[in-house]
Parts: sequence; structure tokens; C-alpha cells
Amino acid sequence: MSLFPTEHTVGLDIGGTNLRAGVVSEAGEIIDSRSMPTPRTVEELELGIADLVTQLRREHPIQAVGLSVAGFLDPECEIVRFAPHLPWRGAPVRRIITGLLDLPVRLEHDANSAAWGEYRYGAARDVDNWVLLAIGTGIGATLMNNGEIYRGAYGTAPEFGHLPVVPGGRPCSCGKRGCLERYCSGTALVTSALEELASAKHPESELTRRLRAHPDSVNGEHVFAAAQQGEPVAVAAVESFIHWLGEALAIVADVLDPELILIGGGVSRDAEFFLNEATERFAGRIVGAGYRPLPRVVSAELGGDAGMIGVADLARSVAVA
Repeated sequence: MSLFPTEHTVGLDIGGTNLRAGVVSEAGEIIDSRSMPTPRTVEELELGIADLVTQLRREHPIQAVGLSVAGFLDPECEIVRFAPHLPWRGAPVRRIITGLLDLPVRLEHDANSAAWGEYRYGAARDVDNWVLLAIGTGIGATLMNNGEIYRGAYGTAPEFGHLPVVPGGRPCSCGKRGCLERYCSGTALVTSALEELASAKHPESELTRRLRAHPDSVNGEHVFAAAQQGEPVAVAAVESFIHWLGEALAIVADVLDPELILIGGGVSRDAEFFLNEATERFAGRIVGAGYRPLPRVVSAELGGDAGMIGVADLARSVAVA
């Protein structure tokens, strides 16, 4: 039991664009928050984290802090080995932030943080063996095994997004080609739309004009919206996404046989447009189709706050250790 039952924890979502901090109650409610653009240097990032927490401590009693980081951590969650959109490289982040704040600190991978939030307060409550697919710019994933986060021997499991599914396919930022996330992500939706636009003549639309003139201004949400209007380029891109999501679900089910597969990340906001069709495809693609139980496939409940809520809850364990 905590000596300070009225105190709260802070969860920080440290992304490549924004740094967000929220005061989270034991009921999983965000009761106050602060944010800032993510600083680009190590020193500025660490001081930015300290500043946001200090602001929140002026208004609330805080007993611990959790950091949700989009990057590779060591198995003990002490070191950020590499984060593609953050400046840390082999940095003992937990120790550094603990020293700056003089508070207990918990460090966790962003997908694991989101999964824990959904497990404690969201769509995965009371489910002990399940998988999160966090689909946004890329694919993050978490395996929950008997109510515990499974990390693998070196802390990087599972990396479904970087399984090659198309030999010699689209180049991936990881250095390989044909990775799943190059075909099944928000970024992949735009790539598929561009390929479709280049492959055949299509009527002019707002989407096609933006793709030709400013493709970097287009994201997956734009493609989904255009597909709802029946724009052929967008419809083809969404059909490709659904195909590959069905394949991804089948891979997860065949390898891990979970009770639940939860679809999170930014793409999940549009789940009503694709999830039923992708689930139907996956049901016919697994080994033993028609003769085995299927995992439930549902969208996440906590949205973009799942990581903050989850890592704040994980931080309670270090507060009472």
C-alpha cells in the first residue's frame, strides 16, 4: 500500500513530434495535462520532461513518473538503446530523469505502455493472453502473456511490423525491404495511393492534386476520408490495407493463438471502415480455418491517451517498491 493514497502519478508520452504529460488517478483518469513540441537535443529533451513534471507538481501531489518512449529499451527498462525520432542513444534515461526529478521513475516502450493502459482500463480488461497491434506511422506491437508484458530475451519482442511479407518489396526505414508496416500502416496507405495514381489515369480530385503536388501533406486519415467518398485512388489504397491487415492478423493468430487481438494506434480511429472486412479475410487465412476458435479482433478504447495512462499506472509499482 502507498503511504500517500491521495497522490497521483504522471505519465509522459514522448513522441517524435510532441511531448505530453498527464496526471493520472488510480482510476485511470487524466485529471490534468501539459504538452510541448518535442525538443531535438538530449539536454533540451530531458529538461523539457523535468519542466512539464515540475509544472504538474505545483498543482498535484505526485508520487512517481512514467516515461512512454517510442524506441528500443533494454530488458530491465533502464536504457533507451535507440529511438529513431528522439536524440537518445544508449542513454540511461531512467537514472537521469530520476536524478532530475528526485522521484521514482518507470521507463517503458510506447506500445507496451498503451497495451498496459488497455489491459488495466480499456478494451483488454480481464484478458490475460492477447496482442496489441498499434498501427500508425508504422506498426508497434505488444504481447501480453498471463497478464505480463512479454519482452523476449533482449527486450525487443515482438516486431511484427518488420516481418518481410513481400520479397524485394518497398524499402523500410529499418533497412530491410517488404516489411509488413510498409503495406499495413498510415504511411502505407499514402504509398499505396501514390502507386495507384502512377499506375493508371484517374479523375482529378482534392486527394489526387495533393498527392501530385504535396504528397508529404497527405496522411492515412485523408486517404480513408477520400475512400468514403468513393475516390478510386483512395479505395484501392484502403483495399490494399485491408488485404495486408488480414494477413497480419492471420500471422499473429497462427504464431501466438491469442484470445484477443486489439487494434490501436492512429489508424484505429477509422476502424469502422476496415476492421470487419479485414477480420473476415483473416478468418479464412489462418491454419485450420473453420475448425478452430478465432481470437476476438476489436479496436482500442483509450485512443491517444493509452500510453500516458498505462505508463502512469506502471509507475505506481516503483512508487511503492
